[in-house]
Amino acid sequence: MRDLTDSQIDRYARHIMLREVGGKGQSTLLSSSALIVGAGGLGAPMLLYLAAAGVGRIGIVDDDVVDLSNLQRQVIHDTLGIGVAKVESAAARIAAINPDVKVEVQKTRLNRSNVLDIIRGYDVVADGTDNFATRFLLNDACYLAGKTLVSAAMLRFDGQLSTFKAHLGDPHPCYRCIFREPPPPGMIPSCSEGGVLGALAGTMGSLQAVEVLKELLAIGDSLSGRLLMYSALETSFRTVKIRRDPDCPVCGTHPTYLDLSHHQ
Repeated sequence: MRDLTDSQIDRYARHIMLREVGGKGQSTLLSSSALIVGAGGLGAPMLLYLAAAGVGRIGIVDDDVVDLSNLQRQVIHDTLGIGVAKVESAAARIAAINPDVKVEVQKTRLNRSNVLDIIRGYDVVADGTDNFATRFLLNDACYLAGKTLVSAAMLRFDGQLSTFKAHLGDPHPCYRCIFREPPPPGMIPSCSEGGVLGALAGTMGSLQAVEVLKELLAIGDSLSGRLLMYSALETSFRTVKIRRDPDCPVCGTHPTYLDLSHHQ
């Protein structure tokens, strides 16, 4: 356990006061790492809170640049950052929030050739993307690499969240235990096509940050095996149980996806 400096004791005082965290837990966070895939609606609040919490090393993967239409929900970016790479805009904001945090940026899109190398060096991976191709790729890669994946999604006024660590074995499911394959193109609109309430991103990204911190600290009840669904219009939360599917092609009894060759 690393010793906390006087300034760190002051900065993280509200964490240290928590019996479940304390000085030891804060030291754990400072020695931990998380990879955030997507510096958009979900990634923005998640990055802000993980940085403020003192997660010592944060990786950011995103190949996009800041656009005016992003600013309605992607609160880590600002008007002056329009046209700047999202990873650079996010890194600058994190540096201003907490100099304790080392930020590693990759302005790239994940694919089957680079994903395993990128996720390998992190304790927890968080999916903040808005497309099914990357969502399924991350699930499969995290299973193969033995990484815990915290995944969230949102559209219009609704969001969902779960944690996947099927690499630990039964009873932990993976994302494909719920959704076997990506839906046909055009069946489910993206946020850019269907719209999204800006503040919903704050809700879901913050919940995602909480689950990442819980996994890093090994506290509380993991969302593995449960899917949390939130309706902003109804102001309601609902949790459903998820069971491991023995026929899952990734984590099932007789898996057929033994590598990432099934991805483009």
